[in-house]
Amino acid sequence: MYGNYHASNLRQLTGTLPACSHTRSVLLLKVRAPRSLDAVEDRYGHRISYLRVSITDRCNERCSYCMPRELQEWLPRDGILSFKETLRLVRVAASLGVKKIRVTGGEPLTRRDVLPFLQELARIPEIDDIGLSTNGTLLARDVTPGVSMASALRAAGVRTVNVSLDTLDREDYQQVTGRDFLPAALAGIDAAIAAGFELIKLNCVLIRGRIEAQLEPLVEYAASRNLLLRFIELMPVSTQEVLGASQFFPIAEARRWLDERYGALMPEPQFRTNGPATYYQLPASGQRIGFIGAMTNLHFCESCNKLRLTCDGKLRPCLGSYLEFDVMKVMRAGATDAELQRFFLDVVERKPQQHDFRDNYQPGRKMVAIGG
Repeated sequence: MYGNYHASNLRQLTGTLPACSHTRSVLLLKVRAPRSLDAVEDRYGHRISYLRVSITDRCNERCSYCMPRELQEWLPRDGILSFKETLRLVRVAASLGVKKIRVTGGEPLTRRDVLPFLQELARIPEIDDIGLSTNGTLLARDVTPGVSMASALRAAGVRTVNVSLDTLDREDYQQVTGRDFLPAALAGIDAAIAAGFELIKLNCVLIRGRIEAQLEPLVEYAASRNLLLRFIELMPVSTQEVLGASQFFPIAEARRWLDERYGALMPEPQFRTNGPATYYQLPASGQRIGFIGAMTNLHFCESCNKLRLTCDGKLRPCLGSYLEFDVMKVMRAGATDAELQRFFLDVVERKPQQHDFRDNYQPGRKMVAIGG
């Protein structure tokens, strides 16, 4: 059905020639037709079923590891995918076996008409799981009298939410995010609980000098609300400075601290979510804690199942790679759905075996421009 699709086809459609993130040499690869809609794989056996979709580069916070503190120049409106274009690309991805979508930003809830977009997303038959990543600060606001954004998201078909929460200390929160929004974030989490999402995950980025005093409060807070807490290592997406000894805090150190405080954590290898987290239970309470260690877990990429679509229409096979391909340009030049399918398949073929973060990775685009 799909035939052969080479790098020359990408050059014809995009005006750029893809290069390997490891060797920078041109790859001329023959794309295999998928054996079934559930079996689109790259060269290393990664089965692609998950697409992270950024719908905006704008955010109401300024987290130091995500967005530069200097003046941020936002993309012009015609420089980002319209919701109609995004839905078309999701349908193409769904036709190739993608079943899980996570909507991200920036802060996705800052984009106008996000709710009708999510309702349309939920109508795509092949998509059976829609999640949303947010800082939580807009979840509690009313979209209509008496209806919170969180409740409206749940009604639109969003099943899960990931909320960024690095600290419960208001001063620390303001220093990390550049905004005094902790009360709004906590109210948003409570609104999400009230809305009845199937799963709410709290994502905490480990920052040395801040996290030490927050590990126990965050664990206790998550336990009190029956939320899934995950600790995430810093990655050099926006800046290399995060890997310095003054900032980087490995997941092994977080686990040791929790071992000392709560007793030896019990591995839970049978429990999986859609991402690369490894999970443990606290021995006494059974509370589940996740750890995401892109820098120190040498098996981090083995089960990767995702692609990323940026809000400006770049398809990225890996967060920790320079590779990205301009599918918006192809689509706006008049590509058919079949041509877009071949484009997706070609990008899948170029998915690297592992990320480049450990190889003196030099940040290019900021995390806010890629999508969290």
